[in-house]
Amino acid sequence: MIIGEIRRYLRDNNPIRVSRSVRDLAYKAIQTKEAIMKEKGSEPSIEEIAKAMNIDKEELVFSFDAIQLPISLQEPIYKDGTENIFVMDQIKDNKNTDDKWTEDLSIAEAMKKLTKREKDIIARRFFDGRTQMEVADEIGISQAQVSRLEKNAISRIKKTYK
Repeated sequence: MIIGEIRRYLRDNNPIRVSRSVRDLAYKAIQTKEAIMKEKGSEPSIEEIAKAMNIDKEELVFSFDAIQLPISLQEPIYKDGTENIFVMDQIKDNKNTDDKWTEDLSIAEAMKKLTKREKDIIARRFFDGRTQMEVADEIGISQAQVSRLEKNAISRIKKTYK
């Protein structure tokens, strides 16, 4: 009974809840990996472990990922006495760069210089993803007028950028 309680504690006391079947699969895969290592004398590949267990390699990789403990972005990965390098320093964010942030600010500033109608057309066309015909129907003007107003607004935005 005590061993059962210890197992339950170890299973349930993790920061992220993972189903028991996925966790059991991962532990069986680790045992299979160790058995193959003893037999061959070298580290087996994911494909070899999956083949030995008769499961898909994707399922195996998923189960291995599920038992990994999460780490903090503030976790130091290198220390040299005076300076630490954290996990966060090693992760690159391509979406939220300083250039993107300044570009968004510039576009917002340029949009302020447009007329209300031009702002509305640009917002509907490029931020809402509507066609010129859809915008024309929504605001009650012709598609040609939408095209002309859009073209003028874009040229004014370009002038602001330069």
